[in-house]
Amino acid sequence: MKFLIVACLIVSAYAATDDVSAPIVKSDFNSSPDGGFQFAYETGNGISAHAEGHLKSVGSDEVLEIQGSSQYQSPEGEIIQLSYVANELGYQPQGAHLPTPPPTEPIPDYILRSLEWIAAHPYQEKKV
Repeated sequence: MKFLIVACLIVSAYAATDDVSAPIVKSDFNSSPDGGFQFAYETGNGISAHAEGHLKSVGSDEVLEIQGSSQYQSPEGEIIQLSYVANELGYQPQGAHLPTPPPTEPIPDYILRSLEWIAAHPYQEKKV
């Protein structure tokens, strides 16, 4: 849990390399006896982040689920916003700046025919 907080702070500090002396204008951290926590911070140059985590039961195990978000301004002046969930399914970020995979359906017929031909005619190295 502390590692996540430190990692978020490092990422935010890296995003603010031009403003290394930006003041912290807000900083909160609360933890609960059951393993949950909440944190939030904001800097004078517009970087902000918050997250909250809690233990939840998955089958016979307890896992930590964290939901959070961060925001900063890119060197080009664009506001970058990232939200995420981290749980038993892994880290799941969302943001308009993140790449998205190409659509999987429908695959054009000419691609399907090409894939079928490749499967029917595997590459064989010729011996010299």
